[in-house]
Amino acid sequence: MGPDLTRRRVIATGAAAAASAALLTPSSATAATGSRPAPGAKPTIVLVHGGYADSSCWNGVIRELQGKGYTTIAGSNPLRGIPTDAPYIGSLLDSISGPVVLVAHSMGGTVITNAAAGKSNVKALVYIAAFAPDVGETQGELIGKFPGSEVLPVSVPVPYTKPDGTTGTDLYLSKDGQAAFAADVSTADFRLLQATQRPFDADSFTYPTRAAAWRTIPSWGLVAGRDKAIPPAAERWMYSRANFRKVVEVPTSSHVVMISHPKTTARLIEEAARAST
Repeated sequence: MGPDLTRRRVIATGAAAAASAALLTPSSATAATGSRPAPGAKPTIVLVHGGYADSSCWNGVIRELQGKGYTTIAGSNPLRGIPTDAPYIGSLLDSISGPVVLVAHSMGGTVITNAAAGKSNVKALVYIAAFAPDVGETQGELIGKFPGSEVLPVSVPVPYTKPDGTTGTDLYLSKDGQAAFAADVSTADFRLLQATQRPFDADSFTYPTRAAAWRTIPSWGLVAGRDKAIPPAAERWMYSRANFRKVVEVPTSSHVVMISHPKTTARLIEEAARAST
């Protein structure tokens, strides 16, 4: 093999390696090298969706946060209930080097309340129109504590077979569910949300909370003033009980406030992020 050919191969190999490194995001580079973020670095924002949704419900908020330089991860919530969902999100938290601000919507609030317990890298919790249960409480108890929830009557039960062979029930939001779930988004956006939703296991309402991470981790909350999934009175009560550092309210918002008011949602998350550094 001639020296010119060898030199060309070395150059080509080096260029390929450089291109691969350039494709790494800050978070993936950290995972690949095992290095830790510099002191004072911005925390990673982890967003957890609730039922009748998927990670794309955070797209508007992610756009705002990424524009401010935050690394963001929209975790995929299994929606099977606390015994499955909390360990799954917990494993995601364990994979992240450096501080984390953990954010949740709706049923995702129950998940982060359990998943963040004992996680030293989680520096703040942000509840966006979300459940914030205490130990021993179920979502079924909390959603019925105050009047005003209209979402279950527009839910469609679909049986499915669980891994152990027993039959479970998934709940899907029907095409008639806009007024109860997303009244302040366009009909086109609702149709997209309803078509791409992930159902949740009806048993999710029955599992008691095992830990209350908001007792030890500073927390923030957003109330959706016209929420017909989780009543606004329930959100205010849970946030007040937990002595959140700050609670903001969007008086005209439906349950999907992160979709209809992404800037307001992102501002609260950024405030929590700044306070955690």
